[in-house]
Amino acid sequence: MPTISRTIAAAVVGFAVGAGAVGGGFYTYDHLNPSAAGQTAPNIHQYATVASAPATLPLGPDTISNVVQRVSPAVVKIVATVPQQVNINSSPFFNPFFGSLFGGNLLPQTQIQTDIGTGFFFNPAGYILTNDHVIQGASKIQVYVKGYSQPFTATVVGTDYQTDLAVIKINAPKPMPSLVLGNSNTTPVGAWVIAIGNPYDLNDTVTVGVISAKGRPLTIGSRNYTNLLQTSAAINPGNSGGPLLNLAGQVVGINTAVSTQGQGIGFAIPTSTVDQILPQLMKYGHVSRPWLGVFITTDNASMKSQYNLPTASGVVIAYVEPNSPAAQAGLSAGEVITAVNGQTVSSANQLQTMVERQSVGSQITLTVNDQGHIFTKTVTLAQEPNGPITMPSPSP
Repeated sequence: MPTISRTIAAAVVGFAVGAGAVGGGFYTYDHLNPSAAGQTAPNIHQYATVASAPATLPLGPDTISNVVQRVSPAVVKIVATVPQQVNINSSPFFNPFFGSLFGGNLLPQTQIQTDIGTGFFFNPAGYILTNDHVIQGASKIQVYVKGYSQPFTATVVGTDYQTDLAVIKINAPKPMPSLVLGNSNTTPVGAWVIAIGNPYDLNDTVTVGVISAKGRPLTIGSRNYTNLLQTSAAINPGNSGGPLLNLAGQVVGINTAVSTQGQGIGFAIPTSTVDQILPQLMKYGHVSRPWLGVFITTDNASMKSQYNLPTASGVVIAYVEPNSPAAQAGLSAGEVITAVNGQTVSSANQLQTMVERQSVGSQITLTVNDQGHIFTKTVTLAQEPNGPITMPSPSP
């Protein structure tokens, strides 16, 4: 049904089932299926020190400086070497400002880009928490630790594109100072926080502000964050991956992004997300999430008459990711999913939740309506890809 497929794809905002995506971006899960990996989920207490309650400290003129002095040895500078493919014109008459006067071929060449970020030890054995985007695509990761003249070469333990978290490790010559993970859920709006990092390669920069808001959504490229802490503590390029601390020196967030449209608007991943993601990165190297591989509409009822759909119940498939479980099962754009394992589906969120409750490798039975022809498909859910998944623009 090419006509329906094209018009639906052009009209809808995709909801990628199993990819945790809303609007073609990514959703930071507030809950992960404990059996998603087919085993008992690892616990954060196995890998990091977690505060049982915020410590009470007397406030005074030296409070912030005392916290900084105490936690700074655990904060590190990360330098990632990222090779990038670029096309260079082979013509000797090529001018980079005006192009080639006499043609010439474009030859792929590798250029080296150096990215600077921040991280911190959360485990004395040399384990460091940072952002996935700090080390993404890196061929070499160097970590600068206070008290050592030469950087350490780090290896990647685990990454999660969706939540933008990563764990790397150095071969520590001795137990490293490590930070305590605090509770972002109990950190109120208006609470004082401290950010430490390396903005613009200005090492060990300290900024102070408050938690301005919680649960903020933010889209950066192909990432869609939905549960960020907003802070007035200055955050700039190079701060990414560094700790956002309360006045007890406990980490309540991972500094991640800054708004380029205003001042004093920074964002951090809350430790409530870290608590769920970090154990899986440590144990499996990735987060196990079941994946169906379809983008679906969020409002089928209003589209029924507009696009002559067969039913107002269920959700419409707008796009099927190639080589996904849905594609292997023969699902197509324009078809309507009306039930999962016999349970009626009435919304995109409901279908997403049904998939999340399954485990990787499990089978589900979908009831599908294709222009009035009702049939079932058995789909084996796969591991969600650890990278961007987007719906392509529809062809004219």
